[in-house]
Amino acid sequence: MEVWQGSCHCGAVRFRIEADLVDLYRCDCSLCRMKNALITSVHEDRFMLVSGEESLSEYNWNTGVARHFFCARCGIYPFHKKRSMPDHYGINVNCLEGFFPEARPVRQADGKAMTVKTGGARSLWTGPPAD
Repeated sequence: MEVWQGSCHCGAVRFRIEADLVDLYRCDCSLCRMKNALITSVHEDRFMLVSGEESLSEYNWNTGVARHFFCARCGIYPFHKKRSMPDHYGINVNCLEGFFPEARPVRQADGKAMTVKTGGARSLWTGPPAD
């Protein structure tokens, strides 16, 4: 397993992950689509916030379960605490030092199908579609 260093654009937020970056995905929910992040998931035991906790801004929407973090100085989204896997972080791999995703396969995650807070919405997300 490799160790990767990451940060926001201005460097105020720094983190480290241990991961073999084999599963890269783009989510099509409204938030992920607009921020256009390329994401991988890591277990919370393999994520460490190195510095910048005071520079993090948190955004919650819809069910309020997922915790999306942004740098309050430069506005970059480096990671989020996942709704679908609460013991995992979604990592914006574009924030990792020395990682070049251009030649790697990217899957599409079906975030639009996740439950939303409206009358009659399903109570459980069924997960991403199988390849």
